[in-house]
Amino acid sequence: MKPWMKWAAAGLVVALLAAGTARTLSARKARQTALQAQQIAQKTEVGIELAANDLVQLKPVRLLQTISLSGPITALHTAWVKARVAGELRGLSVREGDSVQAGQVLAHIDPTESDARVRQARQQAAAAKAQVDMAQRSFDNNRALVSQGFISNTALESSQASLAAAQANFAAAQSGADLATKTLDDTVLRAPIAGQISQRLVQPGERVAVEARLVEIVDNRQLELQASLSAADSLQVKVGQTAQLTLDGTAQPISAKVVRINPSATAGSRAVLVYLSLAPGANVRHGLFAQGSLQVGELTTLALPLSAVRTDKPQPYVQVVNHNQVQHVNVSLGTRGESGGTPMVAVTGVPEGSLVIDGNVGSLRAGTLVKTTAPGAGAP
Repeated sequence: MKPWMKWAAAGLVVALLAAGTARTLSARKARQTALQAQQIAQKTEVGIELAANDLVQLKPVRLLQTISLSGPITALHTAWVKARVAGELRGLSVREGDSVQAGQVLAHIDPTESDARVRQARQQAAAAKAQVDMAQRSFDNNRALVSQGFISNTALESSQASLAAAQANFAAAQSGADLATKTLDDTVLRAPIAGQISQRLVQPGERVAVEARLVEIVDNRQLELQASLSAADSLQVKVGQTAQLTLDGTAQPISAKVVRINPSATAGSRAVLVYLSLAPGANVRHGLFAQGSLQVGELTTLALPLSAVRTDKPQPYVQVVNHNQVQHVNVSLGTRGESGGTPMVAVTGVPEGSLVIDGNVGSLRAGTLVKTTAPGAGAP
């Protein structure tokens, strides 16, 4: 065989092998592409299965318009028992949590000095009274002598002036005795209101100064929430409106009603204080912090739960199920409020009756197939 024929045969074999390899690789790639397409189609066909409570139907809702508020709870009646005289404190036995009645004796200040001043003032008043009696007798005698012509009118006028001075001294001494008696009475410390002891700042045996705070009494039978509102929110508030409050760490709602609105805004913040009376029987204490919502109006409008509106795009949108597919529809937001305790917001841009995916599902890609048993999910 000639050499060139050998080379031609070898080239033909190589060409046949290359063509076979190419066909094999092409077939394998085609199978892989088909398999991937099949897998994607299967995934797309399966989509996401939604429960009925994952969807919300857009329909007219009675929307309660509310504003948020918070603030401390304070007792309507509180009082500090203060020392009215200086001295040693004695007999203070009440402690935090003890109940007291109005007028109940709580303690007393050592009355030794006050008692001595009372005796001194009374003795001075008695001496002044004796001077009045003496001046009165002298005046009566001189008046009789003047009528008989034994003394001049000048002497009578002098005795009359002495009587007036003695009477003035007696009145001053009597006032001093009354003041000393009042000071003695002030050594007895009484409860000005009924309630419970919330603070005790001193101990028996301590020497206290005038106006020193001793114990605080709080009456928890009437409680108020003091809320600070912005100028815009305060314009919507009226006396008699109701609110639902909760305490930190508890879910039990507490009813309250607006009873007063401060006529002036606070300096600096320009906030307006609003006072809400808590319903009787609420298991609440003075000084706790509460928050809640105040109902200021209501309207019926197309609304969705606030959680169903997504804001991860420049414009708010909702995820609507249409023909078993997810569609992203931009919406305009309106009035916010509550319905059945759920925060709601009025929306426009979505037809009434549309099925909207609630916020607990999360974000889904537009076009995602969904499967649900909710009625109307496949409607246009």
